[in-house]
This record gives sequence, C-alpha cells and structure tokens, in this order.
Amino acid sequence: MKTFSKTQLIFNNLKAILPIVGLILLGCEESNSGDTTPPGELTVVSTTPTNGGGIITYELPQDDDILFVRADYTNAQGEDVFRVSSKNNNQIEISGMVEAEPIDISLRVVDENKNESNSVVVSLTPERSFIFEVLQNILLVEDLGGVRVYWENEVEKTVFIYFYIEADGEEDVRILSSSTKTNSQFIRGLSAVPTNISVKVEDFDGNSTSVVELGEYTPLFEEKIDKSTWSLVTNLSIDGNAYEGKTVNFWDDIVDTAATNSDNSYFIINRNDNGGVLRWPLDIVIDLNKTVKINRFKVWQRAYWYNGPDATTPYYYQEENLREFDLFVSNDKIEWELLGSFDIGDPKNSDGEIPAEKIEEAASGHDFNLDEISPNFRYLKFSIRSNFGSDSFTHGSEISIFGRDNL
Repeated sequence: MKTFSKTQLIFNNLKAILPIVGLILLGCEESNSGDTTPPGELTVVSTTPTNGGGIITYELPQDDDILFVRADYTNAQGEDVFRVSSKNNNQIEISGMVEAEPIDISLRVVDENKNESNSVVVSLTPERSFIFEVLQNILLVEDLGGVRVYWENEVEKTVFIYFYIEADGEEDVRILSSSTKTNSQFIRGLSAVPTNISVKVEDFDGNSTSVVELGEYTPLFEEKIDKSTWSLVTNLSIDGNAYEGKTVNFWDDIVDTAATNSDNSYFIINRNDNGGVLRWPLDIVIDLNKTVKINRFKVWQRAYWYNGPDATTPYYYQEENLREFDLFVSNDKIEWELLGSFDIGDPKNSDGEIPAEKIEEAASGHDFNLDEISPNFRYLKFSIRSNFGSDSFTHGSEISIFGRDNL
C-alpha cells in the first residue's frame, strides 16, 4: 500500500474538480458582447441541512445568458469562501462547517458577461459534520505486518484520517483517504511489537476532530515466503516454456528488467504448445512443499521487449503480458479455495501512452491485498483469466507472497 501526503491526496481530488471550474471560467472569457445589464435575482425554494453543510434549491430568473450561481459564506475556520453551480443546475451545495450553528449564505446569479445580480441572503443551520460520525466507527484489526482499518462514510465525502503511531519510542504518522461509503485499507510496515495508535479525522476544508486514542495493537509478524522449496505441479499447469521462457521463472526471485534479456526471467505461454489456442484460464499450480498462510502478494509483468523502441522502454501493459487472474489455495490439490480475483488494470490513454507512475508501479511490482488472512495451505494456483489482448502468447515475470512461513 502506498502512503500519500495530504497534499498528494488533495491534488488527486482536485483533478476531478478543475475541469468543471475551467469550463465555467472559459464561458466567462469567451463572451464579451458589451452587455452590462445584470441578471435577475434567483428565488430560494428550500434549504436542506447536511452533515457539515447544506443544499440550497432555487429557481433561476428568465435571463437567457446566465452562466452560473455563486454562493459566498464564511466557513468554520473563519475563511471567506464560495461555491459555484452551473446554469444547468437548480441546487448548490455548501460545505466546510463543523457544528450545528446557523450561517448566512449570499447567493448571486452571474451571466456570460460577468454581470452579477443582487444578492439573496439565506440562513441555514447545518447538521454536525460527518467527520465525527466517521471517527466514531473507525475499527482497527491487527494484521500481518500492520493493521487493517475499517470505517463507514455514509455521506461519501472526502475524508483524511490521520493515524499517530508510536512503538519502541519511535513515532510515525500515516494518512488514509477515501470518499467511498464502506472502506477497508491497510497500514503496513509495522513491527510485531505493542503499538499505540491515535487518530483524528479531517475534511477537505481542513476541519478536524480532536485526536482520539484508539489503544494498543500488536501487529502479527509478517515475512516474505521463501521460494527455494517451490516446485511446479506439471500435470495441473499450463506449459509456459516457450522459447527462452520457463514456467519456473515465475518464482525464481529474479524480476525481469527492460534493459537486458540475459536472465530470461519470465514465463512464456504459447498457444501452439497448448493445443493451438489460449484456453482461459491458464493455470500455474505451485507446490510450496510446506504450509504457509498469506495476507498479500506482488506480481511483476515481463519487462524486456524484443521489438521495443529502445533498450529502456519496458513491455509493461502490452498485449502479451498477463492482466486479470484468480488466486486459489489448497492442501490436497482437489479442493481449492478462492482467495480473490485481481486485475492489474490498463492505464493506457487513447494514444496508448502510459503514465510514469504506472511504469514505476509495474517495475516495483503490483501489490495486492487479500480481504482477509488466508487459511493455512500448501498448494497455490495462479489462474490467468486474460492478458492485454493477445490470442497467441501470455507472459509474466515474478510472484512473491507475504505472510507466515513454515507453519
């Protein structure tokens, strides 16, 4: 799991908002007819309190050149702020409040020539902010290498949850963020020692709860599962030995790189070696020759590309690389338990370009968390459901699993 700063998390949220604001501003710039007549006032229909804000419903005047409605008010931090809503809407939402105290909102209609109507002032008493509800239902569960965090966010607004972590005299701060209703995320990289964790919740406007102590937690010991004992269950597995590829390269602890092909550190599944067609799923069954349990794993794509434009351009997310897969475990190779279905995802834009951070993610290995710690098992089945488009070949470089070894 990547841990982001609040600045990074806010930027990710702003990327969704800025195009809308940009369209409104563009409308202001494009019209310059010389009209100086202000639009009429809007009519407030109703006000609906929400957690930390409210929704104002209105009727627009009959003017033909209305661009947007602007709401000005003072937020809980004493800052003068505003919200806008396009001419296609009949509601505007305010936020950034904390307590159930009345506030005044000034509403103005703005037209395409930047003319503004007279203000209409409406009073609204918000409900107490949703950040307190989020705080009350945060649940931590000790997990391998850290803690799993659960919380509910009924209003589905962005929250930043700060975790203050203290263990063995060392202090750390982690921030998790989400705007979804039901959440399950991880805090990784914690030692298996008693750890005190406190928390506060903050909204997008910077309003926050006080810091509350959650208690002492002792993460479970986590380790990378040693792969030196692993072997291929040939009769249950696809043939991945085409050309220089070898199925057993999938767990040789060598991650393929774009710069060289000297290590041949990937498998190649060729339809011609498997009945003339890629019959999904393509199963790779591994005998760990020991009992383990896991809570997460990493997968690497093939990186080296014979036909690449240069020696440093990787093959990531290209048609023959693995993409979607299921993970199963067993103790007898007969009864299999599904741990989850996973998808590397296709980050390419319409021009086939891949963001730099997705190249970095592929090079570092794609991280996947299980919904819960697996049962003890001996056999692992990696069941490939799709690649990025090829009907002839499928490649992959490496898998590593993490949990408890030699149980």
